[in-house]
Amino acid sequence: MSVKMEKIEKNTVELEITVDSQEFSAAVDKTAKALAKKVNVPGFRKGKAPRSMVERYVGTQTLYNEAVDDVIGPAYTKAVNETAIEPVDRPEVDLVQMEEGKDLVFKAKVTVKPEVELGDYKGLNIEKTAAMITDEDVEADLKRKQEQYAKVLTLEEEGTVENNDAVTIDFAGSVDGVPFEGGTAEGYELTVGSASFIPGFEDQLIGVTLGQEVDVNVTFPEEYHVADLKGKDALFKVTVHKIKRKELAAIDDEFVKDVSDFETLDELKADVRDKLMKAAEQNAENEYRNAVVAKTVENASVEIPEAMINVRIDSMVRDLEQNLSHQGLDLETYFHFLGTSEQEMREKFRPQASENVKTELVLEAIGKVEGIEVSEEEVNEELEKLAKSYQTQADDLKQALIARGELKMYGQSLISEKTVNFLVEQNA
Repeated sequence: MSVKMEKIEKNTVELEITVDSQEFSAAVDKTAKALAKKVNVPGFRKGKAPRSMVERYVGTQTLYNEAVDDVIGPAYTKAVNETAIEPVDRPEVDLVQMEEGKDLVFKAKVTVKPEVELGDYKGLNIEKTAAMITDEDVEADLKRKQEQYAKVLTLEEEGTVENNDAVTIDFAGSVDGVPFEGGTAEGYELTVGSASFIPGFEDQLIGVTLGQEVDVNVTFPEEYHVADLKGKDALFKVTVHKIKRKELAAIDDEFVKDVSDFETLDELKADVRDKLMKAAEQNAENEYRNAVVAKTVENASVEIPEAMINVRIDSMVRDLEQNLSHQGLDLETYFHFLGTSEQEMREKFRPQASENVKTELVLEAIGKVEGIEVSEEEVNEELEKLAKSYQTQADDLKQALIARGELKMYGQSLISEKTVNFLVEQNA
């Protein structure tokens, strides 16, 4: 086999691949034997008909086409390896020559990974934000603990709705006296003040007593996801059936003893401050790393093939679909709820997908320039850590990655991480 490569566009190459006549003839013979076992050739038992009879029975073109299908895949893969190109999409294949006794010749046009023109990525002079924790931050964390350990009182016979109450309600909505889809529910749980309903809805529940039916008048926002309801005035008939209210304990030494291993409020505050500071320092470090990478990517130039962006968008859509499934939703329902479509969602994903692909390409290019690699031992060490977090065995995890064809991808992710570490060191 021989191959010639021609660059026909910036990120597109054409391979002219020649499979010698003997190899092609052998493939035709093999195909004929396989077909002989599948078709009934008059006068011969299955699998016993000679090639000439099989060819006469199924047709030369059919025989050759099936043989070509068996030859092109391996020949293309071999040609990719020989030329060291990195395809990012399926090739467009055109037959040039397919005749008995002659070499098989075909062309494969394919989009390849683009070349990256690196800019400055050392000495970028990016300032790191100093981590800082205030007394207000500590107090806010204590209030979260106070909310977390609050007692919940359930009012079912008498009571009046207050802000932050969790209420169980029935409601029936209408516009101009006509009910609309999704405007009716029974036994719905709503936290007053959560701003999860139409603006003004929750405010009008404050002061309503248990069992009372009230009229709640609202106006749908102009940007509402259902086109028919945008900007429309609506009336909801609402009945409050249950009120749940948190009873907050005082934040004092007794509270501290109940919710922690400390004896005094001062001890808990010191512990909270220490943990918040560590988290703030980690956030500052992450922001700095992200800023270094972002500036490095901004300084580089690369023309990203559309195929690479589309593949990344496909991945983002799959991730969305998987996340929705955990909530009992599917894409169709999600798009209907938002008043959008998959195509519109893909377009929204496009800028982020393009940026993600560019970042990966730039980090990969820097890794190659700087000779950044990971050894098999490093991969195994990281797999050990990952396996512990999943409470499984490293060998099982490695075999799972191999089975899914993702081990190489995992190794590349480790190289990217090392490259980011290198960039941070060069810009410290």
